[in-house]
Amino acid sequence: MLHEFQNEYAVITDTSCFILLDKIDAFPILNKLYSNILTTTEIAHEFGKPLPKWIQVRSVSDRKLLAYYAEKVDIGEASAIALAMELSSPLLILDDLKGRNLASQLNLKYTGTLGVLILAKQQGIIQMLKPYFEKIKLTDFRVSPTLLQTILEASGE
Repeated sequence: MLHEFQNEYAVITDTSCFILLDKIDAFPILNKLYSNILTTTEIAHEFGKPLPKWIQVRSVSDRKLLAYYAEKVDIGEASAIALAMELSSPLLILDDLKGRNLASQLNLKYTGTLGVLILAKQQGIIQMLKPYFEKIKLTDFRVSPTLLQTILEASGE
C-alpha cells in the first residue's frame, strides 16, 4: 500500500513509529521521505519528547469520532485514524495490528515503520536495511526475526 504515495500527501504518524525511529537514530528519514508529516496532540503527548519542527501537531476536530475509535484501539491509533478521516487521501503509519485492522475497515491507506525503512532504501535515502534492522532487534519493538530476514532477502541484502 505504501508505494503509491508521493511526498505531496499528508502522512499521519503514530507513536510507535516515532519511538522506534528515535531508538534506532533514524528520525530524519521521515523528513527526507515525506514533506507533509502530521501527528495528533494525543500522539505527541504519548511520545513524551519534543517533536521536530517539521512535524505538524494537530487536534482531531471530531471528538465524538475520536472517542468512538478509542473504544476499539489505543488512543494514539484512534486519534491518528480520526485525523485521517478528516483529510483527503492520507497515509497512516501504524504498527499496531488493531489499528491497522480498523484503518483497513475504513479503507484508509497505511504502512508501518518497517515500510518506511523499505521505502527509504528504495528511494536511496538509506543504502542498507540491515544496520537498522540490527538496531531494531536491540529494542522492545515486536517483530518476527523471520519477517526481518525475508525483507532483507527481498531487498537483496
